[in-house]
This record gives sequence, C-alpha cells and structure tokens, in this order.
Amino acid sequence: MASEQQDAVEMPAIGRSRHLVDDILAKADIQINGERPWDLQVHREAALDEIVARHSLGLGETYMRGDWDVQAIDQFFHRLLMAGINSNVKNWRYSWRVLRSYMMNLQSKNRSYDVGEQHYDLGNEFYTSMLDSRLTYSCGYWKEAETLDEAQEAKLDLICRKLELKPGMRLLDIGCGWGSLIGYAAQKYQVECVGVTISREQRAYVAERYAELPITVHLQDYRELKEPFDRIASVGMFEHVGRKNYRTFMEMAERCLSKDGLMLLHTIGNNHRNAYTDLWTEKYIFPGGELPSPGQLGDAADRLLVGEDLHNFGYYYDKTLMAWHENFEQNWPHFADRYGQRFYRMWRYYLLSYAGAFRGRTLQLWQVLYSKFRADGATRLS
Repeated sequence: MASEQQDAVEMPAIGRSRHLVDDILAKADIQINGERPWDLQVHREAALDEIVARHSLGLGETYMRGDWDVQAIDQFFHRLLMAGINSNVKNWRYSWRVLRSYMMNLQSKNRSYDVGEQHYDLGNEFYTSMLDSRLTYSCGYWKEAETLDEAQEAKLDLICRKLELKPGMRLLDIGCGWGSLIGYAAQKYQVECVGVTISREQRAYVAERYAELPITVHLQDYRELKEPFDRIASVGMFEHVGRKNYRTFMEMAERCLSKDGLMLLHTIGNNHRNAYTDLWTEKYIFPGGELPSPGQLGDAADRLLVGEDLHNFGYYYDKTLMAWHENFEQNWPHFADRYGQRFYRMWRYYLLSYAGAFRGRTLQLWQVLYSKFRADGATRLS
C-alpha cells in the first residue's frame, strides 16, 4: 500500500507529460503542481526545458518572468540543497566560471564600483524599509535577541567587544555600508571612525546621519588605503574582494594596522575553496561576488596576520533574511510603481533562496579576529 502511495505521489499532474525536472525535484521530495508549500507550480511548460538547459540561471530567470511559482521559496531551496541537487546538476558554464576566476581578476579596481551601482545604490529609502533602524546589511546576532533591531545591535556590540575598543582609538571600517558599525562605535565606545565605501548613496547617508560624530567616509577602493589605525573591521564586504585579491586585502590590513592592532573580518563563506558563484546571483544581485573558504582565508593571511578567534553563526542568517523578507513584503506597495513586478520577483527570489541556503548550512557566516604577525614571536598576550 505504501509503495502504491509513493508511486502516486511521483506521478506528474494530469494533462502534462513527465519531464526530467520531475525526476530531479523528486530527489528533494518536491512535486511539480503539488499542493505543499515547497512544491513548484508551473505556468509555462517550456520553462522546464530552459531550467534543464541553463540550470541556476534558467531557474532564476524563468521565476523572474513568472513562468513558475513556489509558495515557500525558502523551503524549496532548502530541500534542493539538502538533497545535493546543486552538486549533481552542473554544466560547462560552472567549470568555466571557476577557471575564469583563476585566470582573470574579476574584482579589479575598474570593476570594483559595479556592485555599488547595481546593488547598493538602489536607494536609501528602499533599504530603510527592509533593514533595521541602523541599516545594517549583514547577519544579525540572535542569541538573546527577539527583534531585528535587537539582533543587529547585539552584533555591532559583539564586534566592538571583540576589537576591545577604547576611547580615543581610530577604527577603520572597510565597506562601511550605511555606517551602522562606525555610528555605533563612535557613540558607544567614543572612538574616531573612518569608513570606506564604493556606494555614493551610502556615503551621502552616513554624512547626513552621523554629521555630529567623529566619522569620515571616503568613496574609495580598499587597495588605496595606507593610513595607520588601531583597529580595523570589515563587515559583509569581503564577499566582493575575490580570490585574486585575498592576499592584497590582507596586505592592506597588515600595512594599516598598528603594531598591537586587531582586525575583525565578518564574511559569508563557502565550505570548499573551488566553489563557484551562482550564475544568477552574479548576474542580478552581486556582480563579481565570490565567497571564500577557510583555507583561502588562511593562505591570504599567512605570515601577515594571526588568526586569534573564529566564530561561525551562519545559522542566524536564515532568521535575518526572513526578517528582511517580511519587511520587504510589508513595504513593497510603496515601491511597486518605481521598481516593477520583475524586480519584486527578483528580490523575493534572492532573499528567500539565500535563507534556504543558510538553513541547510550550504553557506556559512564567519567572524575572524586577527592580530598583526610578529616575526620576533611575540603575541598580544606576551
């Protein structure tokens, strides 16, 4: 009886022929035109052929066009990734993407402003409606928090405590976003702050919001930094650096860090060093984005910086993304005429697919605390 029920579950809906996508999704217990929240509802049958031919790019673009829907996209992706379908279904495009990242510097100075213009300059009003009150666009720390604001403030304070900030210190924030960390550090820990960003919108926002605090923000590529600082932080920026530039980033940090300084690196990461950037994400969300592995971080810091502490709380990114999605849906009517339905579907797909990825631990979130390497063998504790 159980076998008959299972056979019935796997049959395609009446009126359509079984497709290769049926077989692929069945491995993740996902049905086409099923009744569960994670089941895929097809509106245009030809979209299935495009998904097979173009994989993740086809999946995302057919969703953006409205060719299919899923009630709970986060659950859909969680099931796909837990079943390992992303590892088994690849084509030449992914092999070429990995090879290209080794051969070319996809995050050169000439390209460094692309992501700012495409993603971060969408408008401060849009991000204000989605993020917390400080506009913190990175994973919150939900250990004792109940709201998004509480989780983000807890994360900011965690960073400040790990950096052992004291009044009068100079803090550099590489990729400062809308200034949540430097604003918090200047207010709560009385430090002088310098931020660098590749987004004109973000720089203008920080200048206006924190005009009364000792904060300076430069529209600048991190590779140009040469000033000395007591402490350095980089929160959610390293994902845009790229493997060709990991060593350059660490060399910059070593150059700018005082003798007894500390740097905290907060970054999304991959479980292995030859992982590729999802093609849909690279095209529509984060051009030039690339996630590091633990080994790549170690190689980049070798004999420059000493890893003092590693903290993984990637499981909190699921909750953070779901909170952003809730705010996005609630406030979308204010932006619908400005951005349109295609953007709505793109952004919903982005937030919920990443929530599913973090839920399945396919992606990680690390905070790594570094001190400056001492050739004489001395340490911060000696």
